[in-house]
Amino acid sequence: MPLSALAFDDYDLDQFVSVAAAFDPARYGYVVTPNADHLIRLDESEAFRGLYADAAYVLLDSRFLSKLIALTRGLRLPVCAGSDLTARLFSDVIQPDDKLILIGARPEQAAQLRQQYGLKNLAHYNPPMGFIRDPLAVEDCLKFVEAHSPFRFCLIGVGAPQQEVVAQKLGERGIAQGLALCIGASVDFLTGAEQRAPLWMQKIGMEWLFRLLQSPKRLGKRYLIRGPRVFTLLRRVNVSLRPR
Repeated sequence: MPLSALAFDDYDLDQFVSVAAAFDPARYGYVVTPNADHLIRLDESEAFRGLYADAAYVLLDSRFLSKLIALTRGLRLPVCAGSDLTARLFSDVIQPDDKLILIGARPEQAAQLRQQYGLKNLAHYNPPMGFIRDPLAVEDCLKFVEAHSPFRFCLIGVGAPQQEVVAQKLGERGIAQGLALCIGASVDFLTGAEQRAPLWMQKIGMEWLFRLLQSPKRLGKRYLIRGPRVFTLLRRVNVSLRPR
């Protein structure tokens, strides 16, 4: 059954930074930041919709989608891009003594974050490629997070839908405490492994084009063949804004 409705939370970047900063570490919740590709996944997969249904917060990642929805539906949605959120947490919220977990990224990237922000309690675990298809590897990942719980933030950057699966399973098991964020490639941008689009391209919703030009072989199918499906998808999906 295809996607029929999708609700976003009513937070822009500044507003949600405050929410994340005040999150109660005695409870657990996770954040998802859908972009156009995620919308297509939601339409294709009931299992992926279940991952979103269990998320504490659904924040719109895409300025392109925000502009498209405003144009076609007259609904203005605030944008809280995952990469911007991750950067703001490190620059404005996270303190050197905060207990953090990073899932994904390379060891040298974790070391760079420790040095750059003076982090004393960053635990890093990079699961093997394809781990989500191996129950034992998934168990190792979950146990790593749980062993370092409670945490202030758990940053899960292993790509969709793997990161959302990990976040949901942590909630189902009821051991982890703290706020988990599904952050995609945010650490790559933060450490300079990948370059962000110029600010003017971000503001007009064309960051996808910059990324395509940077990695045409890797992203060509996603943006040029798969991506246009979002136009027909949005014509039949009921998009709404959840009150804070």
